[in-house]
Amino acid sequence: MRRVAAAFVLAVSTLVLTGADAPAGQGNPQFEGADPHAVVIDRELWVFPTGGPGGSWAADRFGAFSSRDLRDWRPRGVLIRRDQIGWIGDDGAKEHFLWAPAVATRAGKWYLYYSVGPQNPTPSRIGVAIADRPEGPYRDSGRPLVTGGNGFEAIDPMVFVDPKSKRIYMYAGGSAGAKLRVWELKTSMTEIAREVPVAQPPRFTEGAFMHERGGRYYLSYSHGRWNGPDYSVHYATSASPVGPWRYRGMILSSDAKHQGPGHHSFVRGPDGNWLIVYHRWERPAGPAPFKGERQIAIDRVHYTRNGDIAPVRMTDGKDAPVWPAGRR
Repeated sequence: MRRVAAAFVLAVSTLVLTGADAPAGQGNPQFEGADPHAVVIDRELWVFPTGGPGGSWAADRFGAFSSRDLRDWRPRGVLIRRDQIGWIGDDGAKEHFLWAPAVATRAGKWYLYYSVGPQNPTPSRIGVAIADRPEGPYRDSGRPLVTGGNGFEAIDPMVFVDPKSKRIYMYAGGSAGAKLRVWELKTSMTEIAREVPVAQPPRFTEGAFMHERGGRYYLSYSHGRWNGPDYSVHYATSASPVGPWRYRGMILSSDAKHQGPGHHSFVRGPDGNWLIVYHRWERPAGPAPFKGERQIAIDRVHYTRNGDIAPVRMTDGKDAPVWPAGRR
């Protein structure tokens, strides 16, 4: 998710994930936060956001929340702090910000990928940290994995392991340059094996996410201005995780109550049903650019008989999905 200068003047998060910060029982919106990366671990949904309850636009640390029922959320503590990233000041910038985390696991280890700003005047960068457990603590790898430049913004990483080839791909980039790049990672998960040339998907802005279902690969992503009503989620499909892409349309967009939904994850629940985890603005006061805090929401995903994703209906309160399905 792009961060503009105005956002950076807000107070940096002093988020401390304690029991007092645990969101409980409300359904949608679930809790404050943005850019949620979600995974299912032992029948429990884990969400890794930018910020969180009591947080701000830009964070100086990452945390996580987990839930077995999509109602009561357990804070999982601080994963890593900005001052634990030794290389972060090497660019000479006066301030640095962390956002848009993503996690992946391999061979019993967990890997946290994240964006580092500012994007101006110095290029954004992507880092990676390693832990033995999803809740950390994470240890940074010691160097940036990717550095932006030449019209490319190194933001919004997402790592996908192809279930067919077992190759490991990282998708990243977007915002002003609106450029998607893909790399194959080495099995260390902290080194790049090669860059994979890909076509630019239609209406791509940022926040790429890849998932596979029934042998089809779904590349979904955000389009539009991050703090405006046109922010939305679109998708394309392919027979491979690196294209070529066939654009399929928009699946998540503003309605009368919720504005600018995007930067999302797809997850398949223990009941076999798919969900989308994303952020949105709840009835923002005044015109764009919106101000205030974005909120994490979770809604159901439906696939048509031919495998297309139907437009997502955003829900409020306890109309939101719950595990096990059917419970209220």
